[in-house]
Amino acid sequence: MAPLLEVKDLRVTFDTMNGLVKAVDGVSFTIDKGEIVGLVGESGCGKSVSQMAITQLIATPPGKIVSGEVIFEGRDLLKYHPESNMMRDVRGGQIGMIFQEPMTSFNPVFTIGEQIMESLRLHLKLSRSAARKRAIEVLEEVGIPDASVRINNYPHQFSGGMRQRAMIAMALSCSPKLVIADEPTTALDVTTQAQVLDIMMKMVEHYHNALIIVTHNLGIIARHAQRINVMYAGRIVESGPSEEVFLNPGHPYTIALMKSVPRLDEKRGRHLIPISGIPPNLINMPPICSFKPRCPMVDACQSLSDPELRPVGKNHSVRCHLNISGQNSGTIFE
Repeated sequence: MAPLLEVKDLRVTFDTMNGLVKAVDGVSFTIDKGEIVGLVGESGCGKSVSQMAITQLIATPPGKIVSGEVIFEGRDLLKYHPESNMMRDVRGGQIGMIFQEPMTSFNPVFTIGEQIMESLRLHLKLSRSAARKRAIEVLEEVGIPDASVRINNYPHQFSGGMRQRAMIAMALSCSPKLVIADEPTTALDVTTQAQVLDIMMKMVEHYHNALIIVTHNLGIIARHAQRINVMYAGRIVESGPSEEVFLNPGHPYTIALMKSVPRLDEKRGRHLIPISGIPPNLINMPPICSFKPRCPMVDACQSLSDPELRPVGKNHSVRCHLNISGQNSGTIFE
């Protein structure tokens, strides 16, 4: 069965005063119907840009989708003009977006209800009364109390957690086949994070849609995602089933991410090991491994070429010259 979404060799650049930034450099991945896929990496690695490119939300200029294919249900979305009726039908109607900061994503001069109803009337062709009824239903589903009253509130009258719930309600209101959640729990306290994630998982189960979670939080991915893609410097450096990647990481960067976060199953007093150095400048990248200047195993790697993504197990691929998958990764950074 063909995947719901297949991204092939996607490349996005930004024209800046200092040069051309290759924000996304040859990214390829798939997601099946009803599947939850995680996309992780440091800030600036291209996670959000790659997902914005799927629905052609890259501001041009300075951004530009240079090449690639985004096959959604057999159609290459990049062949359509960003402002075409086809793309407008896809955005919100077939692919829902949960943006990183709901306060800046909502229009402050319109009520929450008006903004949800606009999407419903545009994509589902509902009457105003039917759209209002549906908007109240989805607000209740995401846990907004007194939804019939709060639907008349403006974004500034909602707390951060409530705004994020409203953003989820808007993304799911038209029952899209794919939802892209870009850092859905950023700036939320731990309790609210858990509540928002629980709502998202229940909605995915209820609507049977696929979900891409973009985050730097490995805990979220470990708990909810079936597959994981690790990004670094605009590329996917490791991809595979979540359990396989967490138990047998094959890229030093993946291991570094895991060693830099606290774990409940390890002894107290263990020091967190930060990743040394800084991410590379994406302007004029040298033709070598982008992680090499920060890699703790650089002495074991004698290759000067840029590694390709290669299989290291069943559905598990790594962009690295070394073969460390299945070894005791815990000793690499100690």
